[in-house]
Amino acid sequence: MGEWIVFVIFAIASVAGGLAMVSARNPVYSAMGLLLTMFSMAVFYVLNLAHFVAAIQLLIYAGAVMTLFLFVIMLIGVDKAEDTTEQIPLQRPIAGLLGVGLLVLVLLAGRAAWVTGRGAIPQETGTIEAISDEFFANWILPFEATAILLTIAAVATIAMAQFLMKPRAVPADSDEVAA
Repeated sequence: MGEWIVFVIFAIASVAGGLAMVSARNPVYSAMGLLLTMFSMAVFYVLNLAHFVAAIQLLIYAGAVMTLFLFVIMLIGVDKAEDTTEQIPLQRPIAGLLGVGLLVLVLLAGRAAWVTGRGAIPQETGTIEAISDEFFANWILPFEATAILLTIAAVATIAMAQFLMKPRAVPADSDEVAA
């Protein structure tokens, strides 16, 4: 019963975050709505016993990606006035009709006879052991290739940064000022 209550609370929070994300006029508020949705998704992973996936959801998406989004929002300048005129004639009524049509389609699909399977399958996904078994058994070559590619990218970035930071020698007879 407690699990169901937590699910309902965070389902409502997830939908509220999604609605806030698409309806907020301020991009920072929109990003906060996305953050609420991402946090709710992490709670859903915990409820499904995928604790590692929940931690990754919070660290990577709610942490790093949201920081990137907020930096981009700040760099593009949210204080500038925007042209909010409709570019497509009747775009709001058309969007409303498409939304109602999608809702009807979902409701009709919900009435169809669904084939149910056997009982619950034991939880074997979302754990560190299951993910590592999958990586190191079936995906070892792409895993190693990705590791090598990331190492090369890190070394190249360091080399380029050191090259750009070296002062250049400027001939004495030139008008150029050394950086």
